[in-house]
Amino acid sequence: MRTNSLRNKLNANEISVCTRIFNPDPVSVEVLGQTGQFDYVEFVAEYGSFDLHDLDNVCRTAELYGLGSMIKIDQSHQGFLAQRGIGAGFEAVLFTDCRSADDVRECVSFARPDTPEDSGLYGAAARRNVPMGSGGSTAYVQAIRDIVVAVMIEKKGAVDELEEILAIPGLDMVQWGATDYSMNTGHMGERDHPEVQEAHDLVFRRSLECGVHPRAEIGSPDLAQQYLDLGVRHFSIGADVSILGGYWSTTGAQLRQVLGVPA
Repeated sequence: MRTNSLRNKLNANEISVCTRIFNPDPVSVEVLGQTGQFDYVEFVAEYGSFDLHDLDNVCRTAELYGLGSMIKIDQSHQGFLAQRGIGAGFEAVLFTDCRSADDVRECVSFARPDTPEDSGLYGAAARRNVPMGSGGSTAYVQAIRDIVVAVMIEKKGAVDELEEILAIPGLDMVQWGATDYSMNTGHMGERDHPEVQEAHDLVFRRSLECGVHPRAEIGSPDLAQQYLDLGVRHFSIGADVSILGGYWSTTGAQLRQVLGVPA
């Protein structure tokens, strides 16, 4: 069985660094792996287009470079997507749009083994995350237990039930979602609105106090220190589409200026 590198980071309370891809292109994962600067890659399946073969290929490529992997899934068909993502080899699943503690309990169950002690819904499945013929073995069950379960806290209902959510067994990580929360509370586009900022602060403070790892999604390295000062150990920075869009916009404008050609 492969070692779950992100699980090891969490258990050792070590810092982890991630970046995101919307396009499940193995070449992007390969280039990312060659940099040696990231602990894991997150495929944002919630937004990107993909088929099941893409999931396998993203994980295969990540494994070649010792990269961990996370899949962020859409709320629709989340049970199917979570289990096929795990089966493809993803070490972590990030669930979206949870509105209550019951929603989170359901998400956790999708990624936990179907044993009496775990009460999960992931059964013995012959997929590429485990050697052929090992499904249902002790090592297989432990590999499913090691899957890192993360949820987005991005709805008012989830913030209202935060204490109950943070006490749910099997929840490993939370990710604050300012854009969704601002929309859900009637403050679309106002990520810095006092109500949104108050919820942000609450999520990070209480998750740290309760021993659930919060992850900070930041746009630039200079934003990391404020979270380090809080005790945050897990960071996600950038995404392929924003990186490319920013480069093309800036350099394209600069080239047109040099050439004297208006946009």
